[in-house]
Amino acid sequence: MTVSDNNLSTLALAIKAWGRELGFAEIGIANVDLRHTEAGFQAWLDAGHHGDMDYMAAHGMKRARPAELVPGTVRVIMARMNYLPRETAADWRDRELQRAQDPGRATISVYARGRDYHKVLRARLQQLADRIRNEVGEFGYRVFTDSAPVMEVALAEKSGIGWRGKHTLMLNREAGSMFFLGEILTDLPLPVDAPGGAHCGQCSACIGACPTQAILGPYQLDARRCISYLTIELKGAIPLELRPLIGNRVYGCDDCQLACPWNKFAQRSELPDFDVRNGLDEASMVALFGWDEAEFNRRLEGSPIRRIGHERWLRNLAVGLGNAARQRRGDAAIVAALQARAQHPSEMVREHVAWALAQHQSGASVPAPATPAG
Repeated sequence: MTVSDNNLSTLALAIKAWGRELGFAEIGIANVDLRHTEAGFQAWLDAGHHGDMDYMAAHGMKRARPAELVPGTVRVIMARMNYLPRETAADWRDRELQRAQDPGRATISVYARGRDYHKVLRARLQQLADRIRNEVGEFGYRVFTDSAPVMEVALAEKSGIGWRGKHTLMLNREAGSMFFLGEILTDLPLPVDAPGGAHCGQCSACIGACPTQAILGPYQLDARRCISYLTIELKGAIPLELRPLIGNRVYGCDDCQLACPWNKFAQRSELPDFDVRNGLDEASMVALFGWDEAEFNRRLEGSPIRRIGHERWLRNLAVGLGNAARQRRGDAAIVAALQARAQHPSEMVREHVAWALAQHQSGASVPAPATPAG
């Protein structure tokens, strides 16, 4: 179909208004030219910094070429949705930092305490696409939410939504980094938005805050050391040298975001979907470790955490409990919880439990982070 330039400009404004009605904090529109990202992406892959995330390399440079992923694509409609729970306190960053210092309490990334964002964003992006179709008729498009080889941050940067921070996450002057991204790839030649500038300046707080020194330097992330990778993406055993550095972070890690000054502007979500479920903001690791597989699946139905499965959930918690046991050598509840899983059918769980019990027995101190190479 053909739409005049004037009508396309009007349509772009309407899309942004419809997006706000659907709960998105911001909509931006970008072209699909990401040639400037290809060399850096290839270098990252060549260095092996993607770890076991084979899907990062599986599609080659298609990730930087949206028109190859969805033929006919000329524009990407980028959407940003805030995810801080509606009841988040003003001092939420201080509270999160305190939680990470409480050995017996589980620290779960803020984004994962409510409903799975993939489902929320995808459904609302589809509603936005339906609104567009109702306005202009049939058009070519595909909706994605962290579900396809798409360079979301680079596209969001081009669309004017923000800039890539030194921790490699997207930053926005009005909302920090506590938001999700989703996109609609389309054949509609909508007018594009101007990209904004970067505003990190000389700040390197995120780099210094990383518990495992996964941020090798500005814009350089070695995923193999990142706690989010280790607790979510990694399918096998967590490397021994990194276990003590994980502390009580059992699903993801927000440390680099908590350190970022821009997150004093982080916004609460307007949606109930991201409100905390199952008390995951205050849960003890002993209690969570006690969930059998049926309870894990039942309680975490509709949660992003469920994707890692019960075995990796226990693996992560065993590491956290081992770190707690090292600090609380007299805590019988921690030892009892670990001993109850010592004969678990999974070899990986048994190994991590054995490591955790050894921490209780040795009371070893946490080693200093190794200086990253490169």
